[in-house]
Amino acid sequence: QVQLVESGGGLVQAGGSLRLSCAASGRTLSRYAMGWFRQAPGKEREFVAARGWSGGSTYYADSVKGRFTISRDNAKNTVYLQMNSLKPEDTAVYYCAAGPLSKLVAEYPYWGQGTQVTVSS
Repeated sequence: QVQLVESGGGLVQAGGSLRLSCAASGRTLSRYAMGWFRQAPGKEREFVAARGWSGGSTYYADSVKGRFTISRDNAKNTVYLQMNSLKPEDTAVYYCAAGPLSKLVAEYPYWGQGTQVTVSS
């Protein structure tokens, strides 16, 4: 079992930055790929970014490419999402997930509780 806890969300103006963190307990994160997903009100949960356990493979949604960066520190059992040049359409609850490297929500067995990110215009 893996327990995931996100932090770092908040309210920021458009063009600003936030860094989300996801701390894991239970099993070591090095066994899993890590993903970030988001869900806006009335919308389905969508893929944002994912990174393989060794860090060699990294994927981003087209909507965040060039603005967001996923990184991980396996020694600290923590994964990060650096979000720059934020836009109002980035407003959502952000979730981290652990599982096989994938862009699909259904592929990830472990999820955090989510952290709210609100970008004002």
